[in-house]
Amino acid sequence: MKLPGFVLACLDALEEAGYPAYVVGGCVRDACLGLQPHDYDICTAALPEQTETVFAGFPLVLAGKKHGTVGVVTEMGVVEITTFRTEGAYRDNRHPDWVKFVSSVEGDLARRDYTVNAMAYSPKRGFADPFGGRVDLENRVLRAVGDPETRFREDSLRILRGIRFAVKYGLEVDPATEAAMENQAQLMDNLARERVLDELCKLLPLVTADALCRFAPILAAVIPELKPMIGFDQHSPHHAYDLFTHTALVTAGVPGDLTLRWAALLHDTGKIPTFTRDETGRGHFYGHAQKSAEIADVVLRRLKAPTALREQAVLLIGQHMTKLTPDKKLLRRRVSRLGWETIESLLILQESDMGSKGTGVPEEMEQFGQLRAILEEIRAEDACLTVKDLAVNGNDLLSLGYQGKAVGEMLNALLEQVLDEALPNERDALLEYAKNRG
Repeated sequence: MKLPGFVLACLDALEEAGYPAYVVGGCVRDACLGLQPHDYDICTAALPEQTETVFAGFPLVLAGKKHGTVGVVTEMGVVEITTFRTEGAYRDNRHPDWVKFVSSVEGDLARRDYTVNAMAYSPKRGFADPFGGRVDLENRVLRAVGDPETRFREDSLRILRGIRFAVKYGLEVDPATEAAMENQAQLMDNLARERVLDELCKLLPLVTADALCRFAPILAAVIPELKPMIGFDQHSPHHAYDLFTHTALVTAGVPGDLTLRWAALLHDTGKIPTFTRDETGRGHFYGHAQKSAEIADVVLRRLKAPTALREQAVLLIGQHMTKLTPDKKLLRRRVSRLGWETIESLLILQESDMGSKGTGVPEEMEQFGQLRAILEEIRAEDACLTVKDLAVNGNDLLSLGYQGKAVGEMLNALLEQVLDEALPNERDALLEYAKNRG
């Protein structure tokens, strides 16, 4: 394993002072997979105070010192150096009751979550791999260190992290580990919502439809609104799949943009509460887009999602059943009302939604190419789409005698005339119209 110079320098400094030291965790895993690690963590026999002494000539970050971690600020960034340690029980499923420093790297690795993350490497001492992480990587297996039930009781966020590792690295979850994930999933109720959101936001851009379906019961433990969707028969000739399978296909079918992925995941959550069947047995979901938007807003607020992400995802969900027709005048109005970014994202979401029904109606998909072609024409025309694009402004209307709210109302009226192609976006024509109605 080839290490960069600044990491080797830290390892050498600790070894020369008499303290065994290894790079550990994700950087070792990534190197074994032939990937370039993004950061390097070091574990060592040195106690925090001893690490401070070894690196006395460097700026240090001591925020994690009580847990055994000293950050050494190098020219290439901060290298976190942590004393070999073991941990007590996690009675709150979030934090260890106690941390105890140990003398061996094997004792330190035993506290880690998965075998593929429980490896360490030292240029002087070689690999430390007491739980067979390299073999599991070769066999593409994700396996918990030791007893999986215990690992997840210690910190239930490891369940979501495990799904992310499996998806990101193409690993098959060991059956005992997966069973423990499902058995302990309810413990994630005890997690801080911010931790759950952070992990979900790392997972969603990566996840496949197959993975979403496979791990649906676990995801439903942190987003309960998904649970009734699993296996739900839509009783519709327009849908060949159950509701959650359709949702998984839509989610995987949009680009990895986080807002789009959240919008896709939650876009049909309102179908369950709006479901009805007619006299023929056919299912209907009247008003489900708006209901889905309301549910998505609740979900994302509960998870403490950033406001911009929540509002845009909710907007897309609420609009996802809005029919966009290949008519330039109508599309110009849609862009004026929603903005370019929203229209483009909405098209992507609608296209994935339409293409994930499993009913195979190619004519329905042709419209998206037509819509995009017309939108490109509108963009190329540099069309007037907002009040700011008008050839007149508020000062012009003030000079005509407009005051207060009347200024904004007339600007909006002028924009409507331009969008409707009843007036050209030309100063004289707009002023004449405003003068005649003043």
